[in-house]
Amino acid sequence: MKTNVNKVELVGFAGMDAELVEINKNVSKASFSLATSEGYKNKTGEWTNSTSWHRIVVWNEKAKKAAQEIKKGNRVSITGKLNSRTYQTNSGEKRYITEVIATEFEILPKE
Repeated sequence: MKTNVNKVELVGFAGMDAELVEINKNVSKASFSLATSEGYKNKTGEWTNSTSWHRIVVWNEKAKKAAQEIKKGNRVSITGKLNSRTYQTNSGEKRYITEVIATEFEILPKE
């Protein structure tokens, strides 16, 4: 039997300090942006870099730890799952968002 897997592994640099929000007494959420880069040769044969930005969300006890440890510029390894959702703005506009729900993270030394 085949199994479907939703797993994301990223290594990049935090674009901001992780921000903690206490939703209630038992639920905490931390979020931050993570930049990943890759190099490739363009049409003229020159090496170029492409940077992608990812929205990372961490929940509960790990969220509190993330808020303490993840600072702008830290090199971070993330393991989690991809989550897509929609929401409506105050003006009634529908927005789509894709984020990584991190189940594990580790601060890495800068290379």
